[in-house]
Amino acid sequence: MAEKKKVNLNRVPIPKQEPEARRKNFNEVALGYTEEQSLEEANRCLQCPKPFCKGGCPVNVDIPEFINAMRDHDMPEAVRILKGTNSLPGICGRVCPQETQCEGKCVLDKKGAPVAIGRLERYVADWERAHPEISERQREHIEPNGKKLAIVGSGPAGLTCAADLAKLGYEVTIFEAFHVAGGVLMYGIPEFRLPKDIVQGEVDYVRSLGVEIKLDHVIGKIATVDELLQNGYHAVFLAPGAGAPMFLNIPGENLSGIYSANEFLTRTNLMKAYQFPEYDTPIKAGGKVAVIGGGNVAMDASRCALRLGAEEVHLIYRRSEVEMPARTEERENAKEEGVIFSLLTNPDRFVGDEQGKVNAVECYEMELGEPDESGRRRPIRKAGTEFTVSVATVIVALGTKPNPIIPSTTEGLEVTRWGTVKADEDTGKTTKDRVWCGGDMATGAATVISAMGAGKRAAADINAYFNG
Repeated sequence: MAEKKKVNLNRVPIPKQEPEARRKNFNEVALGYTEEQSLEEANRCLQCPKPFCKGGCPVNVDIPEFINAMRDHDMPEAVRILKGTNSLPGICGRVCPQETQCEGKCVLDKKGAPVAIGRLERYVADWERAHPEISERQREHIEPNGKKLAIVGSGPAGLTCAADLAKLGYEVTIFEAFHVAGGVLMYGIPEFRLPKDIVQGEVDYVRSLGVEIKLDHVIGKIATVDELLQNGYHAVFLAPGAGAPMFLNIPGENLSGIYSANEFLTRTNLMKAYQFPEYDTPIKAGGKVAVIGGGNVAMDASRCALRLGAEEVHLIYRRSEVEMPARTEERENAKEEGVIFSLLTNPDRFVGDEQGKVNAVECYEMELGEPDESGRRRPIRKAGTEFTVSVATVIVALGTKPNPIIPSTTEGLEVTRWGTVKADEDTGKTTKDRVWCGGDMATGAATVISAMGAGKRAAADINAYFNG
């Protein structure tokens, strides 16, 4: 009788820069698996007859299949399988919350650590990037079907929808408001978490499928959605993201030295403030910095501030760490780098000096009550706990909402009371004929992979619409 294979319940750790070194540079923190490490981790996969991991992936990656190809040392096949459903694997392998999606469904998670699916996805994507001739060889000739599609926004939802439709023969044009493509992948996520050459490589792949990308095109200004539909485009997919920041609306919020996380991260990432003086982008991050919020964006802003020269960074969050929406990995990285977590704390007002510059934030302590509609325990103010923290810079990272420019210029496009576009969750259909919507504009700020899932579902429904 054959001896039963013993499964390693511990995943292979991913090599990382040491905290003291990485807090002084913008190089990628996680260094990726070596070939030996990737094979060791791939061999932990049980190849389940009913792979629950696939059901946890918003873009339905054939997870056991690409991992099995890795185990067979057939990397071109692993690339083919992965790219069959996911056009942005190098991005997903780095920033997707796998722990709550595919890895959260892994059978091994019940007894030990789940298979590091995201890290293996990253390895395959990076291998393909180092072997461009493979993807060139695998690219099939696409027969055009005569239909033209306009996509607004080149973030994860727009790129995914564009790639899927281009593979089906549609003539696709993406309209991007910024001077570079990639959306939040370029302006929002720091270089040390998602290198911009990785994003550019994925954008170039989408272009290689025949997709045209028009930069510096603000739809709602340069052209309206109706004008796109009247001028040759058979349908429009709206995916411009949610780029308008949300604020606390407390006294002193207009003082100099207070940034929205959007502005701070855009200056840092897209405008490359971290490469000063080569890029002469003004940004203030010295002295003591306070970051308000507890999501991934707050972690990104905190860690950027450290790298830009902050003496101390205090993350102010009104709940406990248990309720933080940020990924566990990002919280751990932030702590290792020296970010100070000020939990169960909320700002009351900002205080400025004679020149109108912020120099303090008045806070109070919180305690947790019963769960609210989000399922998290509701924070309640504790009386008599007020205190003041001296600061030189404040970054408000409370989330974002869609810019109203497209709904306000598009007749028949209904929005919710939160400013998001009303769209069917399964298809992306809006209340306007031949217009679909997905990603943050439909849901509010969410994850990269959920936006990609929305782009994929919309592409499938658009194709179904034109094929009866």
